[in-house]
Amino acid sequence: MERIEEATIARLGQSMEQGGLTSLELTGFYMDRVARLDQDGPRINAVLEWNPQALELAEAADEERRAGRVRGPMHGIPVLLKDNIGTADAMHTSAGSLALADHYAREDAFLVTRLREAGAVIIGKANMTEWANFMTAGMPSGYSSRGGQVLNPYGRGVFCAGGSSSGSGAAVSCNLTAVAVGTETSRSILDPAAQHSIVGIKPTVGRISRSGIIPLAHSQDTAGPMARTVADAAVLLGVLCGYDPADPVTAASAGRNASDFTACLDRDGLRGARIGIPRQVYHDSQTAEELALFESLLEDIAAAGAVLVDPADIPSARELASHHSEVLRYEFKADLNAYLSQLPAELPVHSLKELIAFNEAHAEKTLRYGQSTLLWAEETSGRLTEPRYLLDRLADLRLSRTEGIDRVMQEHRLDALLFPHTAGDDIAAKAGYPSVAVPAGYRRDGSPFGVMFTGTAYAEPVLIRLAYAFEQLNPRRIAPVLE
Repeated sequence: MERIEEATIARLGQSMEQGGLTSLELTGFYMDRVARLDQDGPRINAVLEWNPQALELAEAADEERRAGRVRGPMHGIPVLLKDNIGTADAMHTSAGSLALADHYAREDAFLVTRLREAGAVIIGKANMTEWANFMTAGMPSGYSSRGGQVLNPYGRGVFCAGGSSSGSGAAVSCNLTAVAVGTETSRSILDPAAQHSIVGIKPTVGRISRSGIIPLAHSQDTAGPMARTVADAAVLLGVLCGYDPADPVTAASAGRNASDFTACLDRDGLRGARIGIPRQVYHDSQTAEELALFESLLEDIAAAGAVLVDPADIPSARELASHHSEVLRYEFKADLNAYLSQLPAELPVHSLKELIAFNEAHAEKTLRYGQSTLLWAEETSGRLTEPRYLLDRLADLRLSRTEGIDRVMQEHRLDALLFPHTAGDDIAAKAGYPSVAVPAGYRRDGSPFGVMFTGTAYAEPVLIRLAYAFEQLNPRRIAPVLE
């Protein structure tokens, strides 16, 4: 087969089926790149922990294939997980915190069980912004006290590493893994995807179970796929989805979870699609260069047969932007306390209060940038009874859904909204609605530029169709040069 770098899941699977490649060889290939490019050489620092069982898991996948048991398209495919996703094996689950540096999860997260059942090879944990970037103000994206700083391979130490799934994004971009799983509360999949010129899908809250994942805020938390192509992201999304009785929010997706999102991949998917352009949301947040680049992309999309509704402004956008909701502040303490309280007695923290105390006792290693956000969250009761929380949550839903995305899409009969880079991601995050980020080119300084398709609840099939068709118009991803 051609070079493994940039090879798709379908191509890797085909090569394994034809005998030109084994999962063991593929896992070894990524192991070599992690050693030379991530932990040495350019030192991207995206991989926090390597799975000591990775080679054995790959060998087992090969044995199953030789025996005629191929579980699906992910069989034998290496996957990297963000460090807040629990795995009941020899890897830690720490959310980047030294306080949980010795934490081994007792059970696999539900999505990890799904990956194992699909035959995927979990090769390690990705570095991340500590506590999903809910620790302090002013901490660089991609930094954790346990793992250090993730670098953006397109401009190491110059360009932003993106939201808290930065290690997952950098690892996929650098071909340190076939695909990765990130998590998002707001921007944490979409932003690093855009910053690293890869595809990120932030699904509808409820598509993917959160059980076994260290939480930030239950109203917005979700895991999602990160990949180099829309097709690969669609394959991974189908594996991750499913009903989990341990996470009641997944009940809402019963009957909606497709096992094969690749059925949505249509090269002509833009033809006849009605796509809204919410200029009011993004105009003031983009540079002149970015606006010009986006305009050229709109011309390509229109030429592919899409109907651009321009402008299609979100009626509540300004009110939502000035609302300054504190939902995440209140939910963080309640959700984190519930998670930490279940940890083994020998670990040093079992509540947010104890986490703060641990950091203060080890300040030289843990508080390089402080912990102002943790202190701010600790001021709440943790019971979610404060009027501010209850009213903010209702306002978020009203402004992001009823008077926001739902209204503009209904009024203009839209299939999706389209944003430059990740402008508008906070609106979809508060609504719990899906978005797909896709590479769209590069700025003059070489930093990646993306676009983001957003829709209403459970619109992933539509968004994948549009994103795939956009990707086929003129593939715009260029792998970073590291060797």
